Amino acid sequence: MGKKDKDDEANESTGAHHLMYGLNDVPPWYLCITFGLQHLLLSVGGIVGMPLLLAPKLCMFNDDIGNQGRAYIIGTLFVVSGISTILQTTFGNRLPILQGSSFAFFAPILSSLALPHNECPAPLPPGSFNSTTTLYNDTDGSIVDGEELWMRRVRETQGSMAVAALFEVILGMTGTVGLMMRLIGPVTIAPTIALIGLDLFASAPLHASTNWATAIFTSTALIVSSQYLSHVRVPFLSFNRKRKCHVIWVPAFKMFPVLIALICGWTLCWILTATDYLSPDPADHSYYARADIRIGVIHNSPWFRVPYPGQWGVPRVVLSGVIGMLGGVLGSTIESIGDYYACAKLTESPPPPKHSINRGIMMEGMGCVLAGLFGTATGTTSFSENIAAIGVTRVGSRRVLQTAGVLFIIMGCVSKVGSIFVTLPEPVMGGIFLIMFGMIAAVGLSNLQYVDMNSPRNVFAVGFTLYMGLAIPEWVKGNTDAINTGSPLFNEVFTVLLSSPMLVAAILAGVLDNTLPGTREERGFTKWENSVASDFSDDTDQDDYSKVCYNLPFSTNCRFAKYLPFLPEFDDRVRRKREMKLEEQTRRSEMELRELGVEMHLLPSSVV
Repeated sequence: MGKKDKDDEANESTGAHHLMYGLNDVPPWYLCITFGLQHLLLSVGGIVGMPLLLAPKLCMFNDDIGNQGRAYIIGTLFVVSGISTILQTTFGNRLPILQGSSFAFFAPILSSLALPHNECPAPLPPGSFNSTTTLYNDTDGSIVDGEELWMRRVRETQGSMAVAALFEVILGMTGTVGLMMRLIGPVTIAPTIALIGLDLFASAPLHASTNWATAIFTSTALIVSSQYLSHVRVPFLSFNRKRKCHVIWVPAFKMFPVLIALICGWTLCWILTATDYLSPDPADHSYYARADIRIGVIHNSPWFRVPYPGQWGVPRVVLSGVIGMLGGVLGSTIESIGDYYACAKLTESPPPPKHSINRGIMMEGMGCVLAGLFGTATGTTSFSENIAAIGVTRVGSRRVLQTAGVLFIIMGCVSKVGSIFVTLPEPVMGGIFLIMFGMIAAVGLSNLQYVDMNSPRNVFAVGFTLYMGLAIPEWVKGNTDAINTGSPLFNEVFTVLLSSPMLVAAILAGVLDNTLPGTREERGFTKWENSVASDFSDDTDQDDYSKVCYNLPFSTNCRFAKYLPFLPEFDDRVRRKREMKLEEQTRRSEMELRELGVEMHLLPSSVV
């Protein structure tokens, strides 16, 4: 039995719930692939959801050309998500966070595609212009085929995305995000992260309602695997040179609960489909639980296809689209900062330092720029679902997410294999989401352990923020025409901004926490900053561990590094200046006391 096995048994006997693999741990290659595949399966539904929802607005009709376009977009998004994940985990904040399509951009993309020049035209009569393919008279007066029809709209979307994403790159590169962090404490972070999960309360039932029996079966499989059977070890055959072929006992239910639940739910859907228990009629409610409704994506995908920048043509930039996308970028940025703290907590790592946050936002912006150049029709951001999976599986290794990034690239290039995962039924994903979204909300609220919740100011700030973070976006979504600033562009921007619960919560909580009277201890800063220090023998150990977690994998100690806010030397320079200032103040105080002592000594004894 190895050291890790003995540690696991010790943790189990004492009831501790430590990670099996921490942030800097490197599991064996076969476990990296299995854990990475688990993250891939968990995120497939969310990643392919955006292209499938946008397809009708992009004029991708339900014909061979439209289905092929869907497969191309999904394959491209897999590749971009893989590249962005590798960049983020290696050169960004270096936390195990998956990058995927973001619903923060859904509203501005729909607004852009709703403009008159993007309306989908009716097809011309068959045989027009002696063509064997269906032709369309586009809104600009040109005669185009179905492929050019959707490509033109993707080009406009991707151009606006790439330009707007540069704003996010600048936010991280200039250190603007890091400067904001001194105003953000547990009272701000807790409701912001909690609303990431609470805002999705309608999404999980929406997927699960296609077949509640399957969804509940999947949720039950996940609960049983991750909670009730987490200490059960399963025999597996293993081989090494010393012991040859032998049996090892592995806590499989604790290591792969999400993968086990997905396989169980997916298998049940195939059984119900094969027995015709689920209706083949699209009008029937149970139809969307069938495992074969997206089987056409596999047939329409080529075996190999390597996406590349500009594959749909030269991107087109539209000012209204750029301004609308800026709202999505800002909402995505706020959400990602909350994700960083949630991920650090789940991986039992120190809170991310400013240089890591700056670099993470900068890399997310670069990921969105890549999405625009490749033409995914959407942007990328941190995936909250996969962060919650770390809490369930207790595997927080960044090497696992880097492996998942490689798997995504392979899936995107080997289109036949990647398209198989598109057939994952909706109720199976709904059953997983019912557990995961609750985990996200709980992780956010757990930050309140550092805050004095007996304080009326904290109770008011948290309660008001949570309620308004849900109420305002819900009202805006149902009254999109109520916002009238006199400018259609500003109407769109305010609609997007106020539709994001995370953004509303972050602004309200940040303002209240920094304006209501209260001490730093009352606001939770003292316990929050010392929460990690208690795990180390001294400050040097804590500082060293933070460097191991967040510093780049290569030396950045160059001449200008201390002036770049996204490098660790910048934080070291700021820290040294603060320490020098404190030492100078202490020295002056000591000199004043000495001078006062001399004066007291020179005074007559009767005066003294």
